[in-house]
Amino acid sequence: MRRFFKKLLPPPKWRLPVLVLFGIFSGLAAYILYISNALSYLSDDPKTCVNCHIMTPQYVTWQHSAHREKATCNDCHVPHDTIFNKYFFKAKDGMRHATIFTLRAEPQVIKMHDPGKEVVQGNCKRCHGGLNENVSAINGTLETSKHGEGRLCWDCHREVPHGRVNSRSAVPNARVPLPQSPVPDWLKKHVEKQAESK
Repeated sequence: MRRFFKKLLPPPKWRLPVLVLFGIFSGLAAYILYISNALSYLSDDPKTCVNCHIMTPQYVTWQHSAHREKATCNDCHVPHDTIFNKYFFKAKDGMRHATIFTLRAEPQVIKMHDPGKEVVQGNCKRCHGGLNENVSAINGTLETSKHGEGRLCWDCHREVPHGRVNSRSAVPNARVPLPQSPVPDWLKKHVEKQAESK
């Protein structure tokens, strides 16, 4: 075992530069985790969804819906069959969102992609199945809907819970929790002092 770890070590003259590079990359990774508020994504708090300002219409429409009393964003938008699948889906979807926002390729109107539709349809059935066991549409899936052989729940319940209008400009005066600034207080004070001295 020791031999294996010795083989992983760089030659003695490269150890200091490798250590410095390791420190830089570790620091950058820690900073990215901090600035992206990454730990908040492990929770079920709906405020996490407005870490990105683009989700404001979705947060506001949920907040004014009946679902606010019983369901968080994750209750509808992530699978609940196993805890592994829940966090795997959150990680996969989160990486997709982070990539889109980093590349500034976000659309004006956010629409669910197919994996998201499957999950939401499954969660509609999970929560409302007991009430709707005699409704024939309760057996609808994304596949049957695509082939015109069934409907998704929100094909009829279009206003639940986000409404039909949810573009970025749909709720211009909405009050949502603002993400905390990643700029430390000491740096803000320093910048204010610099501005006052000019």
